[in-house]
Amino acid sequence: MSFSIAGKTAIVTGAANGVGLAIARHFADHDANVVFADMDEKRLVKEVGKAAAKDGSNRRYFAGDLREKLTIANLLSATIDAFDGVDILINACRQVAPSDPLNPDDDAVTMLLNQNLITSLRLTQMVARRMIKQAEKDGRTEGPVGSIVNLSSIAARRTHPELLAYSVSCAALDQMTRSMAVALAPHRIRVNAVAFGSVMSASLKDSLKADETKRDKIIGNTPLGRIASASEVAETVQFLTSDGSGFMTGQIVTVDGGRSLIDTVGAPVH
Repeated sequence: MSFSIAGKTAIVTGAANGVGLAIARHFADHDANVVFADMDEKRLVKEVGKAAAKDGSNRRYFAGDLREKLTIANLLSATIDAFDGVDILINACRQVAPSDPLNPDDDAVTMLLNQNLITSLRLTQMVARRMIKQAEKDGRTEGPVGSIVNLSSIAARRTHPELLAYSVSCAALDQMTRSMAVALAPHRIRVNAVAFGSVMSASLKDSLKADETKRDKIIGNTPLGRIASASEVAETVQFLTSDGSGFMTGQIVTVDGGRSLIDTVGAPVH
């Protein structure tokens, strides 16, 4: 059983910061070809620019608003130009925003569905079509064709009124994962998701600085008694894209230190 991703080509969205950046770095460090994709071009240049400029580098970056269909098409074209194909898609671009469950004028649900669900769905559809085309062109009638992993959250199964929009978007993403897994299984493309709890990302660090009691609340509601590192999520994503998970599809793998196993309604979920 192999967990290697060496030689495979991966697109990682949300790769300028946080968990997306950790995943993209992890994949590149494990000898995959990686396209770091994000809206934040300045941050991408800072994180990837020098490495991407080197001859033979396995890192590239792509800046653009992936909520636009044309931008997705351009990302796919840039990936093919750089590495001749694509084997892996990691939909790590996501947004968290508070919402008012009693305010009919609050458009947070619509905003986060567009950001966290629709963008990932369109990317999945367009990248999957390319994967299928590659397999047909190469005459591959057996073996894996591609793997797609969506980044979700335990918020999809937890209740926190102020995160209504985020929870709804994550629940929708989970169902999209299952539906696309069934749709793409005949094409030998696997689709899974990682639902995580609190991960020590840049945004969480900022949140902890603003509220010193939040760290204790998170740890107190996590059976393993700590906050995960972004690398732990990256390692799980690597497993899901490797041949080692070759018979897994449509699964929402939870990485939360046991947090979703206990009754903590209203406790922080990120």
